[in-house]
Amino acid sequence: MLSELAIKNFAIIDDIRISFQDGFSVLTGETGTGKSIIIEAVNLLLGGRASADLVRAGCDNAELEAFFDFDEHSRAAMILKKQGIDGSEGLIVRRVISSSGKSRVFINSRQSTLDLLKQVTFNLAGISSQHAHQGLLKEENHLDILDEFAETAGLKNEVRSLYQTILPLKRKIRELTQSLDAKRKEQDFLEFQINEISDAAILPNEDEDLEKKRKALLNASKIFEAVNRSIHEIHDREGSLIERLSFLRNGMEKVSMADESLEKIAQQFSSTIFELQDIASELRDFSSTIDLDPASLEITDQRLDLISRLKRKYGGSLDALFDAYEDMRRKLFHTTEIESQIKAFENDIQVFSKKIEQKAKKLSALRKTAGKKLSKLAKAELDALEMGKAKFEVAFSSGITNDLEDIATADREKIGPDGMDKIRFLLSPNPGEALKPLVKIASGGELSRIVLALKVVLSKSKSLETLIFDEVDAGIGGAISEKVGLKLKQLSQKHQVVCITHLAQIAKYAANQFRISKDVIDGRTFTAIVPLAEETARIEEIARMIGGASITDATLTHARELLEQTSS
Repeated sequence: MLSELAIKNFAIIDDIRISFQDGFSVLTGETGTGKSIIIEAVNLLLGGRASADLVRAGCDNAELEAFFDFDEHSRAAMILKKQGIDGSEGLIVRRVISSSGKSRVFINSRQSTLDLLKQVTFNLAGISSQHAHQGLLKEENHLDILDEFAETAGLKNEVRSLYQTILPLKRKIRELTQSLDAKRKEQDFLEFQINEISDAAILPNEDEDLEKKRKALLNASKIFEAVNRSIHEIHDREGSLIERLSFLRNGMEKVSMADESLEKIAQQFSSTIFELQDIASELRDFSSTIDLDPASLEITDQRLDLISRLKRKYGGSLDALFDAYEDMRRKLFHTTEIESQIKAFENDIQVFSKKIEQKAKKLSALRKTAGKKLSKLAKAELDALEMGKAKFEVAFSSGITNDLEDIATADREKIGPDGMDKIRFLLSPNPGEALKPLVKIASGGELSRIVLALKVVLSKSKSLETLIFDEVDAGIGGAISEKVGLKLKQLSQKHQVVCITHLAQIAKYAANQFRISKDVIDGRTFTAIVPLAEETARIEEIARMIGGASITDATLTHARELLEQTSS
């Protein structure tokens, strides 16, 4: 469960902290106050990709932190234990994003990797946002959704591994067959030339790299002196550039209190100081790589002489030398050896083809069983969301191929990296209408309900502890929003549910409500979040959601009635 969330210097958010409870929580507020930014912060804490654009203007870093409670036997706990990280008191995830775009990850105070963060948080929380709506329209995502429900990811990975094993074998056979008529000539001489080049172990562009290295070695002392003098002047000596610029910046910051137009100049001073610090750091790193050993120059000259001799002998350039080497190797293939290799590869393909066919057919059967179950369960959830007359179906198709280069079953059903199946989610919203792909038929409101229905179904098979919804109320209202709110409340009986909503009919079902607001102070935007623990405050917020900025006695009465309906 997500217990705490802290966000600092992130987009328009200055510094906020949120304490979440179990059950159903909603975040409400006017458009543009930063509600979706909070969801984006959670997404980054789950392993999403960071961007320097997310750092608040004028700040060096954005800092995000979340605390998760989880069971000691959970998948996250097991992963932490395997990594030697103490998770007995829960999980603290922290990300620091610099204005340069660099990102650091900390798991329980230990610096970690983004990959480990994704593994640890995989089952802790899931976000359904406007991207989920768009993703549902893309048929290439439907197979992944079905595999998630069917829990067939492991078997699919086995099929993919076999597919990626067979493809290179087919490519090798094709290449060998094309060169089957090649004849070897002057074998002994070719072998001598091949060995001569091979023993030299020349790398691409090595001659150019060695020339650069030789030039650097000849000037190593001068380079070393110049680099370290720059480091000294920029950072190390008393009265360094950084020290003097810091003095000027501090002075400018003081006077900017009297004249705000100077604040930008003070920030430019800060930016210059940070750039100089980076330059000094890069120069230190470079200084440590400077080779001052006299023997290195002699070794480099010897290597250059060898390469120059071989270049003159085999075409005048490294490219020509490499081309000659590859050409000589190709000529060395003997016809019988090529045939033997082809036969060996064909035997391997035969073995792997039997395995991939068995696994692909098993995967397809599991998917079709799961597809029927998913259609049935999704239909039940759509019934509860005022789409009782809709039909939802998982449609399967496969392709027949006569191309021997393709991987296929004995009946020539084509097998791809994900198996034999192509999947499409079809919908008929109203009686008498044919089932059609979602992209051709679903409205915004229908998509919102389909996403929610699938989330409900998938949450039963995937042990997500926290479900986060953004844009779940897109395109809906009235009685439908009542159903959505009730469904979210029911979902919160087994999962922690956090939802951003603009609809009072959804917000009224929440056990916890937070109001997010935005203010502009001294030309800077500040976002605040307030838990509405008092009934009066919550009634006022529900009233605002009903009637807008102008709250009347009528809207307050309506808001009070909405909340009373959920408690009765």
